[in-house]
Amino acid sequence: MMWRAATLAGMAPVLLAGCVFLPRTISVYDSDCEIYERKMTLESYQVASISGCSNEGCVALLTAVGAISAATAVVSGSVVVVGNVVYWLEEKGQCMDRKKNRPSGFRD
Repeated sequence: MMWRAATLAGMAPVLLAGCVFLPRTISVYDSDCEIYERKMTLESYQVASISGCSNEGCVALLTAVGAISAATAVVSGSVVVVGNVVYWLEEKGQCMDRKKNRPSGFRD
């Protein structure tokens, strides 16, 4: 039982933040291809702060907040990975089209 209390106490600062993770799209200029490419990042947002709870209610609340935070990290992380693959493929296609349509005297 003592190790559970120590584990919970160690995890408390992480869980107390009440964070959710959301994908965000940014644009970056690629001077080689002369296009704006999009990239996705994963950002955390604090939505709640837990204070003043006690006993079983606090454990249940911390468990719920931890589960929500983990779920948003997994789902949003997957969206970011898939989105970046799609954006990368899109950028490579646009870059190849631009290089193919450049005048013959143009150096890369």
